[in-house]
Amino acid sequence: MIDVPPLIQRQSFTRPNPGQVQALAGTPTGFIVDAMGGSGALDFRLRPAIAEQYAFCGVALTVNAGPGDNLALVHALQDVQPGDVLVASAGGFTGCAITGDLVLGMAKNSGAVGFVTDGCVRDLVGLRAVGLPAWSVGVTPNSPQRHRPGTIGYPIALAGHPVASGDIVIADLDGVVVVPQARIAQVLDRLPAIREAEARADATVRAGARLPSFLAVDAGGSTKS
Repeated sequence: MIDVPPLIQRQSFTRPNPGQVQALAGTPTGFIVDAMGGSGALDFRLRPAIAEQYAFCGVALTVNAGPGDNLALVHALQDVQPGDVLVASAGGFTGCAITGDLVLGMAKNSGAVGFVTDGCVRDLVGLRAVGLPAWSVGVTPNSPQRHRPGTIGYPIALAGHPVASGDIVIADLDGVVVVPQARIAQVLDRLPAIREAEARADATVRAGARLPSFLAVDAGGSTKS
């Protein structure tokens, strides 16, 4: 007899310390990217479905639903814990929405703080009422199927960017950034110096600076090193 694999496969994972998540909450995504050497943001085409509902900071719960289907995403509602961000790959498919207000409303009821997909969403009126920040590449009323195999908790690629369950995902007006779990401590260690440098730079601009410090020219006309 040939064993038939289950439609939905799950993989357990370890979530980061809640204190680490809280320490990153409210941090500008630009600061976090700088702490990771200049990268970490998801594709610029991902935008919040509701413009004013964009900010979150939480733990990635990854779903690979595949194109045109949301069976794995619906099953992932059973795995959501408070503070999670559902990150669902649709394989970049935009022919239909991967979800709408009902599923995301249930996700919020379970404690989810955000949703990200490389596919589309629908039901904007309902999504506004739900209030869960939902980032996607677009909006369409077309509905998905619910019968394809998928995974929950496994690493995925979202618009070409790797995301693993247990990573920390942060969103603000600039975009969505993923901090790999293995780099959380490093990012937290680097952030104080980055905040201090940004504060100094902001102060020089407010004081009237017209050039960055590395282009400052002394009175003799030579460029300072």
